[in-house]
Amino acid sequence: MPRHSTPPSMKNTGINAMKNTGINALFSSKTELWETPQALFESLDREFHFTVDSCAIPENAKCPLFFTPELNGLSQNWGGHTVWCNPPYGPKIKDWVEKASREQHNGTTTVMLVPARTDTKWFHDYVYLKPNVEIRFLRGRLKFGTAQNNAPFPSMIIIFRKE
Repeated sequence: MPRHSTPPSMKNTGINAMKNTGINALFSSKTELWETPQALFESLDREFHFTVDSCAIPENAKCPLFFTPELNGLSQNWGGHTVWCNPPYGPKIKDWVEKASREQHNGTTTVMLVPARTDTKWFHDYVYLKPNVEIRFLRGRLKFGTAQNNAPFPSMIIIFRKE
């Protein structure tokens, strides 16, 4: 496979060093969809007894009742359900966390699997030190769906308990 030519003054420094070693793959993803590991879901389902998967596609839905992108779980009423949510891990993750927070105030318990990004605005605005919100940091890196490798980021479970 041909390699691009890098000027000698830039070889093995900064970003070029990361590109040459493949480390840049750790900082990007070709998808925002990360299929929930089945064993993790089953463990949480035994505890919470989920009634709806708020963010799924038919191939990876964890509950008989689920909202697809076309149904847009963000626009659905989650009231009366115990909700499982493994949202897309892109910029809209904030919208899903905010939705879970709002639904909590409407009497809904939501359990979310998200990247452990404790430096983000959404984490501080809706999760950290908020009443009736529990954070469970997961040990190690998860292997999502049928992926060959573990995720390049840590994960956490956020539980928004109904009020």
